[in-house]
Amino acid sequence: MPESQPAAAADGRHAEPVYTLQEIFQQPLLWPGTVARVRAASQQLAFHKAQVLLTGAGSSAYAASAVAAAWPQAVAVPTTDLLVDPERYLAGVDTIISLARSGNSPESAAVVERVRALRPNILQLAITCNEESSLVQSGLNGLIVLDPRTNDRSLVMTGAFSNLVLAGLSLAQPKIAAQAADLASERAQSLLPLIDKDCQRIAGRVRDRIVVLSSSPLLGWVREAGLKILEMTAGHFPVVTETYLGLRHGPMSFLRADTLVLCLLSSDPVRRLYEMDLIQELRTKRLGYSVAIAGTDERGLFDDVVPAVLPEAPDDMRTPFEILIPQLLGYHLSRGLGLNPDNPSPDGVITRVVQGVTIHAGLRG
Repeated sequence: MPESQPAAAADGRHAEPVYTLQEIFQQPLLWPGTVARVRAASQQLAFHKAQVLLTGAGSSAYAASAVAAAWPQAVAVPTTDLLVDPERYLAGVDTIISLARSGNSPESAAVVERVRALRPNILQLAITCNEESSLVQSGLNGLIVLDPRTNDRSLVMTGAFSNLVLAGLSLAQPKIAAQAADLASERAQSLLPLIDKDCQRIAGRVRDRIVVLSSSPLLGWVREAGLKILEMTAGHFPVVTETYLGLRHGPMSFLRADTLVLCLLSSDPVRRLYEMDLIQELRTKRLGYSVAIAGTDERGLFDDVVPAVLPEAPDDMRTPFEILIPQLLGYHLSRGLGLNPDNPSPDGVITRVVQGVTIHAGLRG
């Protein structure tokens, strides 16, 4: 784990970061404990895996998407959609599981109350990093509280994201998630110094725009990857997140010769063929500086390779582990701009807990 940084200045504008790098590096140490907490708590939760809706806001919405990809018949709907249009999404739903770091975003508790008013028979559960929150106090039917160290003190979600995803995966596929977490914890601890060095080097050559690519089981990963880069750089680098096949349908026009193209490669051989086709096309068109997140033998078509944590695991299990790479890339991009990743938005454009949301009484239902 990296050494602790000096204390931050009051406004955080040019201060040395204290929390973010430490919170990224400690994630592998927390993963086995998250699996154990879910295993213990799930024995007390009276729910069956029928029609599950997973929800959250911002990074937690992307976490919900990542969990739903591994959960048959589950769907993911952001709280920011569920709050304003609940009837559209609640038909046939038996259980709602809210994911939240702080649990204090205005939408979190409001969704619980709105669902209870419309569909009181729906079981409402939550996974959170903060046991003292408005979400916890909203009258849930069940609760899983993660290790307090997952409740990042940095503005940006890092440890909270990976552990919320892993907790959801541990409900969806307990045995597979537990095996993946044990292996990923060991591999990530050994790989993190190399990954960190690679991300620092790659960040040093970024000049303008960034594209992040994955295949569909990893959509939660790709959206969160883009958000981490955007947040930690205060929007300095425009970011597009897409699937490999989706890039051809318009977004390829965003690319320039020096655009960083960060590519998470699938473990599925058929998906990988589609991915390689797209990378070959980019090389033919001389678009982008391509960086693969993959096994170390994958240099081939790519300009650079960062080692994946679990390159051979099922794609729907990889999000909590492979998110380390874009987190570290965002961190080093932020530092290169002279920003403090603990608070890359000192003017309050974004805040650790969302503010300014007025909850309006429902007029329907």
